[in-house]
Amino acid sequence: MSMKPPATATLSSKYQIAIPKAVCEDQDWQSGQEFAFIPKGKGMLMIPVPSLIDLQGIAEGADISHVRERHHKS
Repeated sequence: MSMKPPATATLSSKYQIAIPKAVCEDQDWQSGQEFAFIPKGKGMLMIPVPSLIDLQGIAEGADISHVRERHHKS
């Protein structure tokens, strides 16, 4: 069993990182896709931001009987 070395990237002087092509292909990430950065200990999670189409139907069948609507004061 051989272990593949982890994909790495270097932070540029403009604070940019190019994500290795193999990582993008493996994750099916596309050019122009938006990501959120979430602090995790001394590291950072990079999560793709879902589109509205990706979220459509996610709560289908959810029990909303105990949900209260917020009323904003004007």
